[in-house]
Amino acid sequence: MKKRTYIDLSHIIEDGVITHKGLPAPIICDYLSREESRKLYEPGTEFQIGKIEMVTNTGTYIDVPFHRYKDGADLAQMAIDKTAGLEGIVVSVDTTLKAIDESHFQHVDVKGKAVLIHTGWDRYWNTDDYLENHPYLTESAAAYLVSQQPALVGIDSMNIDDTKGKTRPAHTLLLGADIVIAEHLCHLDQLTAKSFLFYAVPPKIKGVGTFPVRAFAEVERK
Repeated sequence: MKKRTYIDLSHIIEDGVITHKGLPAPIICDYLSREESRKLYEPGTEFQIGKIEMVTNTGTYIDVPFHRYKDGADLAQMAIDKTAGLEGIVVSVDTTLKAIDESHFQHVDVKGKAVLIHTGWDRYWNTDDYLENHPYLTESAAAYLVSQQPALVGIDSMNIDDTKGKTRPAHTLLLGADIVIAEHLCHLDQLTAKSFLFYAVPPKIKGVGTFPVRAFAEVERK
């Protein structure tokens, strides 16, 4: 049996962490505390039941077509093979680059793969710097990727689109072509020059187009 190792590509979601400027942080607390549960069970038996209040755009998450299009597939309709066991490829760009154009993808075969864009922006996670002037895909880059038919496109910055304006061409084009988007990835530097499978499976929720995932890579150990 081949030995495999797993590389976690997800940020930790914790009480109060801001993922997007203008969106509320999650509230994570007890619904039933251990102390209160002791009143319900025999001595020595206790449980904790947690409660989370959050927007779906929290932490590391995926976007599926319903996020952008009312008639697009939601999380419950998205096939598992769109987010699990995908052959992955990392495309690294200069850490000073903001607008990522199609030239970064023209030398690689991306069809059917998870294309993960490594910008190094995850180093700013949970700081004010993370929320401003992040790297993003240009409209022409998104259009080129659509023409090459990857299964998923992910990035380790705050948004795959430039958020300075009010248009979102990368979301519009990718989700319009049923290409899943993963945002707020991390640790992609650990995958460069490696062969791996990518996983980012969300819960099966009806009427929702975005949700946090435990994104990770499965790497065959030599």
